[in-house]
Amino acid sequence: MMNLGDLFLGLALVSVVWEIVSSIAMTKYISDRGEKINFFLYRLYIIKYVEKYRRITQTGTGNLGGWFYSFLISMGLTLGFAFVGMILQ
Repeated sequence: MMNLGDLFLGLALVSVVWEIVSSIAMTKYISDRGEKINFFLYRLYIIKYVEKYRRITQTGTGNLGGWFYSFLISMGLTLGFAFVGMILQ
C-alpha cells in the first residue's frame, strides 16, 4: 500500500521531469540565438545556460523568460516534495 511519503516522492519525480523540460526549452532558445551548446558536458553547464537564457531574454524583452521561472519553481518544488517525502517515509 502506498503511503503519503511515496506520494510526495512521486510528486518530486514529476517536478524533476518538468525541470528537465524547462532546461531543454531554455537550451533550445539560446541555441537558436547562436550560442554554442556543449551537449557532452550539458549537466555541468546547465546553470551557465540558465544564466545566458536569463540575460538574453531580459535584454531582448525587458522581462525574464517564462522558462526561467518554470525552471526555478520546479527546482523549488522538487526540493520541497523530496524533503517532505523523506520525512514521511
